[in-house]
Parts: sequence; C-alpha cells; structure tokens
Amino acid sequence: MSSITKNLEAVQKQNKIGHFRYVIGLTLFGMQLVNYFDRVNLSTAGPSMMSYFHMTSTEFGIVSSAFTWTYMIMQIPSGLILDKIGVKWVARVTSAIWAIPTFLTAFVSGLGPLILIRVILGVVEAPNTPAGSKAAGYWFPLRERGVATALYDSGTKFANVIGVPACAFLVLHYGWQSAFYFTAAMSVIFSIWYWIIYRNPRESTHLSKAELDYIEQGGAQEDAQPEPGINLWFVLRQRKMWGLMLGNFAYNYATFMFLTWLPSFFVKTLKLNIQQSGFMTAIPWLFGFVAEIIVGGIFVDHLIKKGMDASKVRKTIIVVGLSMGIALVGAAYSPSVWVAVMWFTIALTGVCVSAAGFWAIPSIIAPTGLVGVVSSTMNVSGMVAAIITPIITGAAVDATGSFATAFILIGVVLAIGIFGILVLMGPIEQMKTDSNAARTIEAH
Repeated sequence: MSSITKNLEAVQKQNKIGHFRYVIGLTLFGMQLVNYFDRVNLSTAGPSMMSYFHMTSTEFGIVSSAFTWTYMIMQIPSGLILDKIGVKWVARVTSAIWAIPTFLTAFVSGLGPLILIRVILGVVEAPNTPAGSKAAGYWFPLRERGVATALYDSGTKFANVIGVPACAFLVLHYGWQSAFYFTAAMSVIFSIWYWIIYRNPRESTHLSKAELDYIEQGGAQEDAQPEPGINLWFVLRQRKMWGLMLGNFAYNYATFMFLTWLPSFFVKTLKLNIQQSGFMTAIPWLFGFVAEIIVGGIFVDHLIKKGMDASKVRKTIIVVGLSMGIALVGAAYSPSVWVAVMWFTIALTGVCVSAAGFWAIPSIIAPTGLVGVVSSTMNVSGMVAAIITPIITGAAVDATGSFATAFILIGVVLAIGIFGILVLMGPIEQMKTDSNAARTIEAH
C-alpha cells in the first residue's frame, strides 16, 4: 500500500472530512460551460450568419478558427502567468471581461470585424482550460482526480447539450444576434459567482482542516514555485510531453469538427432546419457528457482505488475513447438522420471519455509549480488542430460537396493520436527532476 493511500485512510479514520472541494469542482464546470457557450453560439448561428454575410463554407471555416489563432498563441504565456500569479486572480480578471467581445459580436457589420472579434475573444479566454487543470490539481487528491477532471471538463460537452438547442431556438425566433446576447449574459453571471467563491485551498474559509489535510496528503499539487532550472524548456525536452501533445492534437481535431460543423452537417447534408439540427446535435453531446463523468471519472477512480495501475487505466481509457471516435466515418454514408446520429453518438461518446483522461494528466506529470505550463503546452497542440479542422473541413465540403473526405481524415488523425499515447507517452507519472528522483529513491 502506498504512503499516499495510508495517509488518506488515516485522515478519514480520524476526521469526518467535508465536500467543499466539489463546490469548487462545480465552479470549474461552470467556467468550462460558459466558455464553450462562446463556441456553440457561432456554430449554431453559422447557417444564418453565412446567409447574412454571404459567406462560403471556406470563409465560415476561417471565422470558426479565428478564435483559436490567438487562443493558441496565448496558451504558453497564459500557463507561465498562471504558474507565477496563480489561478485565482488570472481567472478573476479574464472572466470579468469574457462577455464584452461576445456581446459585441451581435453588432459586427462584416466578415473582417467578425474575425477581429473572434480573435479578441481568443485572447481573453486563453487561460481558461489550463486554469481548470491547475485548480483541479490543487483541490483534489490523486484518487479523485478522474472525477474532478471529468466534472470540470464535462462542462465543455454540456454546453452543447443545452447551449446548442437554446441558441438554435433563439436564432430561429429572434435572429442570430440573440444567441450572442444570451451567452454574454451567462458570462456575466458566472464571473460574479467565481469572484465570490474561488480561493486556493489554504485561503478558503469554507474548507475544514480535515478536508484540507485529506486533499494535501492525497497527493494534490503544491501551490509552489518550480525548482531552479525546471521550466518550459525542460518540459519540451520530455518525450512524454510530445506523446501527450500528439494524442491531444487528435482529440481536438475530432472535437472541433463536432463543435464547428455538426449543426451545419445536419442542415447541409440531411436538410434539417436550424432548430431540428440543434436538437440532433445535442443528442451525441448528451451521451458524451454522461459518459465522461461516469466512465472517464467515476469508473476510472474506482479502478484506481481498487488497486489497478493508475497509468494503465488512464491510457486504456484514452485509447479506447479515441478508437471509438473513428466511428465518425460511418456518419458520412448514413442513409437517414437517425443512423447518422447513432454514428455520431458512438464517436463523440468515445472522444468525450478520452477527454477526462487527457486533462487529468498535466497535474500528474508536471513538475512542482509547472501545472500551468504543462497544461497550456499540451493545449497548444490541441489548438493547432482547432485552427485547421474548421478550415480543412469547410474546404473539403466546398471541393467535394460532401463531408465524407473530411470525416475519413479525422479517422486517420485519431489513429495517429493513438500511436502517440501508446508508443511515445510512457507511464503517466511525474516528470523526473533531480529532486523528485531522489525522493523516489528514498521512498524505496
């Protein structure tokens, strides 16, 4: 039995621990939920906006990817700032200004201003996901990291479950601009809640001493500065990091096709109206949302608590999930709406389950004080995929009149991502520095 497990059992026997960490988990869920409203509003309003601005599919692909240009560029700077300043203040400031570019989108007058607004939004939302990963590492012991990660990351999926139908209803009845008014209002509400509730564990007045001990003795990441010489360059020299980035690239390539093009697929290929496409789009996301929490979170933590190798469990879940994503290809040849929905549901369920595995990894493998850097570096690879996926998909649709070629390419990319996890990644454990290597020797 590991020393961490013994410490946790001792704390549990001596004290009745609280559950405030799950309030923080739900707050991080809200952060992701609101941020992804700013993805689904554009994809859902896309057919109407394409008509309003006289855009081709390729031009809409460029608009869809514009957010990601600056989001990607700002990832590593955001990670460095997060590790220097901390989650609390970085997320406070950015959440306070998220709503502005979203609200202004409703007033743009052409393609150029629309692209500019999306570029600005990418800057202010860049710290979001690395902040969530870092906060989960602070607030949850290792044995609960699966549930914690699945909880906050599933906000990205639930945004599609409720955001797409809601935005579709608004677009259909009140015009495409209303989708952006709605998501801006959600951003303001979340920002107020976050300022009230979020603190780091040692600063929180809501956290009992017993729960703090449970978190810290369970292997939570320390809120500390990194060792001298352990920095971004050290992280980039690790083969483990490149395996993780390749896998995350594949995950995001598939995810951003769903985010940016799924409603349009139903409209263009299966001739549904906007409200019908919103409903059909929500079905695969609902299954993915539930599966991420149950399989990627609860089931993974259960297996690890039962004594199974944590690294093998997480890698297996990721590989199985990415493999299921290849089912997406079947949707391109579906003879009916419901057959297409079935293939999309299988694919998206797998992809969502793998997401919990991916976002649990940074807070486990990062050297002390560098969770932000590792999270944001991993996310850079995903944002490269997010930039090119909408454009490549749009160009393929314009060139062929079908989504088949684009979907087959996604299947190939997912296979490459599986290679990265199985061959390059290695064990999911903290990157070896001189000090943690010495601690490992002493422990044995």
